[in-house]
Amino acid sequence: MAEDKNLEESITQIKQQIEVLLNDNSVPRNVKAAIDEAKKALEKKEDSYSVRSSTATYKIDEISNDINLPPYARTVIWNILSMLESIKDQ
Repeated sequence: MAEDKNLEESITQIKQQIEVLLNDNSVPRNVKAAIDEAKKALEKKEDSYSVRSSTATYKIDEISNDINLPPYARTVIWNILSMLESIKDQ
């Protein structure tokens, strides 16, 4: 039970980081589309935590090396990927 609470807190933090990128005008539309899909994957309560984080990781990893991505946004994306990896490992 406590582990689920920790995982939910991690997912909430990830979604907050995603929101920052979604609300940033300098982030390209294709990147926003991918991170929005990742956010939706994280919100699928019927899937296990590992499935949710794996799906989100796949979506975000696709755009992590986009050449049009502002440098700070790339850092945020790498941070999100790191947090997602920690969920998959649990």
